[in-house]
Amino acid sequence: MLFDTHVHLNAEQFEEDLTEVIDRALKAGVERMLVVGFDRPTIQKAMELVEAYDFLYASVGWHPVDAIDMTDEDLLWIEELSAHPKVVALGEMGLDYYWDKSPKEVQKEVFRKQIQLAKKVKLPIIIHNREATADIITVLKEEGAEEIGGIMHCFSGSAETAMECIKLNFLISLGGPVTFKNAKKPKEVAKEVPLDKLLIETDCPYLAPHPYRGKRNEPAYVRLVAEQIAELKEISIEEVERITTENAKKLFDIN
Repeated sequence: MLFDTHVHLNAEQFEEDLTEVIDRALKAGVERMLVVGFDRPTIQKAMELVEAYDFLYASVGWHPVDAIDMTDEDLLWIEELSAHPKVVALGEMGLDYYWDKSPKEVQKEVFRKQIQLAKKVKLPIIIHNREATADIITVLKEEGAEEIGGIMHCFSGSAETAMECIKLNFLISLGGPVTFKNAKKPKEVAKEVPLDKLLIETDCPYLAPHPYRGKRNEPAYVRLVAEQIAELKEISIEEVERITTENAKKLFDIN
């Protein structure tokens, strides 16, 4: 059984064939998926999906690229949704210094507010990080985020940085890039990070693993991520499946 801990089945790329995509995931042994909402439309769609499918769960939050658009009403709405039994995390949230839509200080303020909310409602958080590692770690430390912990989503940093995040009570999630031939850092992270601190994800429809690189990603492909980790750690795919699923269920408090 596989648990894809980061999917965007709420994205427009799946509007035409969502049922078939979900069927392929189930046939590939992906028995649970976390649908991540990051603004008003994607959160709304995520909530509709978790109501429709037993094996889907939701995370709700505000993406750093759109931090400038978040209002106090949005934050209150996220707090209200956090009480839903199938909302198991807040996010994705964090910092993104690649795109310049939202100023860095606005991103940090919105990030801090969401961490504070997560501590209030006692839910783990999902971190989006693009070219902002040092500032993200600083904010997590200053806000006492280790109290709730969470996920470093689609982790692209070094094994050393991964260990620093683990000390802050965060799990390291690997996606499609770990399968890329030239992806030195993700492969090192897969080898170095203990299996009980790892999660797997697709981030679909983005970042499809080899041999689908450049095409639309989908949850069924999370098996390729698990297979690559098993190969790098020189253990069985079954062990990777079992322990990463246990890690996710424990973090999200799913029986």
